[in-house]
Amino acid sequence: MTPRVFIDSSVLFSAANSTRGHSHDLFRMGARGEIVLVLSDYVFEETRRNLGSLSPPKETRLDEIIASAAIEIVEVTRKEVLIAAKIVVLKDAPILAAAKAAKVDMLVSLDKKHLLGRPELVEFLGAGILSPKEAFEQILTLLEK
Repeated sequence: MTPRVFIDSSVLFSAANSTRGHSHDLFRMGARGEIVLVLSDYVFEETRRNLGSLSPPKETRLDEIIASAAIEIVEVTRKEVLIAAKIVVLKDAPILAAAKAAKVDMLVSLDKKHLLGRPELVEFLGAGILSPKEAFEQILTLLEK
């Protein structure tokens, strides 16, 4: 079964900002059909806003990445976000809620302060919350089997 991987804004930003690194590698895996990339409108909006603040803006690179990979979009309700907000900071509640609603195999983030290393969030999600490097290595192991 193809792993379902929720990508948060920090990882999408990193992939759009550089053609190197594990964030970008995950999008290449998505383009090859090795994983199903799952994102939300919230992730797109936040990433596009943050890329637009760069000089020069990198929105074109974001569009290229999105066009090259098959991406599943998940939507969440306000109620789902409010439930997630009980265990994570409000700005990350839409991310956690969307990953849970999508029933992903992992959530990939660079957010060490609010998402990574939080066992209670892993329990809520029912899936691992990994850095891009950890996710890349875990997916490679799964693909080798």
